[in-house]
Amino acid sequence: MTDGALLRLPRRVLFGSGALASLAIEAKALGDRALVCTDVNVARTDGFTRALAQLAGAKIEVRVFDATPADIPPEAIAACLDVADGFSPEVVIGIGGGSSLDMAKVAALLLRHPGPLEAYYGENLVPGPITPVVAVPTTAGTGSEVTPVAVVSDPGRRLKVGVSDPRLVPNVAICDPELTVTCPRGVTAHAGIDALMHAVESYLAPGRPTDWSAPSQDVFRGRSALTMSFSLSAIGEISGALERAVANGADHEARERMLLGSLRAGIAFGHAGTGGAHALQYAVGAATGTPHGLGVGLLAPYVLAYVRPAAERELADVADAMGVRDAIAEIARLLDAIGIPRTLCELGIARADLPRLADDAATVERLLRGSPRVLDRDALLQILESAWAGELELGRAA
Repeated sequence: MTDGALLRLPRRVLFGSGALASLAIEAKALGDRALVCTDVNVARTDGFTRALAQLAGAKIEVRVFDATPADIPPEAIAACLDVADGFSPEVVIGIGGGSSLDMAKVAALLLRHPGPLEAYYGENLVPGPITPVVAVPTTAGTGSEVTPVAVVSDPGRRLKVGVSDPRLVPNVAICDPELTVTCPRGVTAHAGIDALMHAVESYLAPGRPTDWSAPSQDVFRGRSALTMSFSLSAIGEISGALERAVANGADHEARERMLLGSLRAGIAFGHAGTGGAHALQYAVGAATGTPHGLGVGLLAPYVLAYVRPAAERELADVADAMGVRDAIAEIARLLDAIGIPRTLCELGIARADLPRLADDAATVERLLRGSPRVLDRDALLQILESAWAGELELGRAA
């Protein structure tokens, strides 16, 4: 940890059962014309119907893009902007999982700064304020409602890419646990373990010195006194509720704890960054087409086992937050309990593919900087070999 710390947050964060009722008030404060981004499944839910009714009651003119895919390719972005063509939205509302929230951010960016989008790939490249965004998550996982990041796919690149800039932080986050009750079991598991690893990896991310005179700082700056408490509280909430939420989606207390944990983890990693599990998943996900959270969860124990020599004290803190002796063993147990595969071999990856995956992951430098132990190409290959074979050292007391 360093002595420099900052937080970049929405102007308003509303959390609690029934919080969706505030949508029209929050949106109306930002404009009278709203572009709503969601996906086909969320668009069929009662919560989405209630959201549109609220907006109509507040005399907010709405256009809906309801075809957001799990990964956001250029053609989906173009289709979303076509819906907004000639409409001049004053606010963009994202309702759904991380992809819908990221679509809202990207649309809000391109409505104000036409692009092309690849001009903004990387960090701190957004040239000015974007159209205001209201983010309404329906899953407990990405934390995108409070982060400065939007992730998209690009056919010209093997890996997904991100736009990372403080200007992407939504103006308002409305977090209503009731909206997550209909989230399917598999999505609950994948999003939940992703949120847990946001919290864990952000807590392990080494802090970096702050140059207060610099016009901009790295978007991901390592842990600080302000992020560490969010990370640990998120770990406690998620580890205590994830199994319950997966086993019984109608468990409202578990759903509330999961969404609160995801929110806190989003605040933490939106500043501190993540690490090796997320960097490796960029490569594994591109190769297999498997859900992001599934890959992050599968890889997590192997990455943590590799970095443990450089993070013994931090992993002890993580174990304390989980109420166990060994954090890595407990995460491995959770993965079994919620149905996450244990090996890359189970995903159909051939051992001969591992060197290429290590090469690809080694390019994700903005995430690898968040590792407490250096993850060069050889280290990444070593982790992948362990994850392919299922070779994991467990049972060490933290």
